[in-house]
Amino acid sequence: MREQFVIEGNHRLHGEVTVSGNKNAALKMLPACLLTDEPVILTNMPDIADVRVTYDLMRSLGAEVELLGDHRVHVHAKDITTSTLPTDLCLQTRASVVFAGPVLARTGALEMPPPGGDVIGRRRLDTHILALRKLGTEVEFDGVFHMRAPSLHGADILLDEASVTATENALMVAVRAQGTTRIRNAASEPHVQDLCNMLNGMGAQIDGIGTNCLVIQGVERLHGGEFRVGADYLEVVSFIGAAVVTDSEIRIREADPHYLDMAALVFRRLGVEWAAEGNDIRVPRGQALVVERDLGNQIPEIKAQPWPAFPSDLMSIALTVATQSAGAVLFHEWMYNSRFFFTDKLTQMGARIILCDPHRAVVHGPTVLRGAPDISSPDIRAGMSLIIAALCARGTTVIRNIGQIDRGYERVEEKLQGLGAHIHREAVLTTA
Repeated sequence: MREQFVIEGNHRLHGEVTVSGNKNAALKMLPACLLTDEPVILTNMPDIADVRVTYDLMRSLGAEVELLGDHRVHVHAKDITTSTLPTDLCLQTRASVVFAGPVLARTGALEMPPPGGDVIGRRRLDTHILALRKLGTEVEFDGVFHMRAPSLHGADILLDEASVTATENALMVAVRAQGTTRIRNAASEPHVQDLCNMLNGMGAQIDGIGTNCLVIQGVERLHGGEFRVGADYLEVVSFIGAAVVTDSEIRIREADPHYLDMAALVFRRLGVEWAAEGNDIRVPRGQALVVERDLGNQIPEIKAQPWPAFPSDLMSIALTVATQSAGAVLFHEWMYNSRFFFTDKLTQMGARIILCDPHRAVVHGPTVLRGAPDISSPDIRAGMSLIIAALCARGTTVIRNIGQIDRGYERVEEKLQGLGAHIHREAVLTTA
């Protein structure tokens, strides 16, 4: 059944909200459960579409997956009954590619179609193959990946890009490979750190967590345990954006603010500030919302770069906030060539945006946004950005294709309703 969000904008928010667990951590910590034949319990698991697909992928391989309630899940991969991933499930999530590492480490073989996921431009898999081959995997591709790893061994790996999923795949092979592995130019995002800490809790030996050089001493076996998925910092910043554009004060509970230092620096350039209070974040009313120019009165540039710099997944949120900040700012998204293809929907709502090319956009604010009767969400982060725009727009906005948003945000409309937003979900009527 197709659904849509209907949002009446120009209402202030108030109160507090607790964000869900980190989607990108959950989608990697679940496959990591395959590395042991002992039970694993994961807590603070987000109840989102991509996670539910991942449960089905786990079950297709023979793992037992039991939902315990209160965002807890019990996984027991006592036996892996197949090394072939089903095409229909893989096409539903980009994270299916991360099953390569644990399945190879556990069974020595894998057959897998290319992954699906967001349509935000080319997302190459070459870095994964480079790392897996260095660790002893034979890879052939004829529209489907055929992988064999009769003997996994440690290696010195220099990734040709700081790919998050390639780092995670290499990690999950290396912890079970014989000998020492060093991964240079490794990704270090919070979800990579969550995975590393989980693996160490299972008996792995990983040094350098949080840096761009990971050293892994392979172990013969891993054991089970209980591990927590950290807060989704992308959802935290999404709610910060929603509060800012509606001139609202809200509190975000259990936000893990220690991961938001770079986001705070970047949003300060848009005239946005917040306060960390323990493990919470308080977003005050009355934000300056004035773009801070570079030296020499130059237009500033906000550029997506590997962690700990500003992450690509927050570019859409920051760009939408910039429509409400006084001044011009250049956004440069070098990673994905379709990330900014939602900006036409913001201009339809009244934003002043020049899309220079697939990777660069200039935003000049502030502008009064108006509701749009029929816009569609092309990907997860763009969808949330359109919600943020609709919350401050004058009039009513209808956002379609919200299944994309549901892939990354757990019951976002209910959380926003709890803050006083005028948003509801409704079925899309179709004609025969």
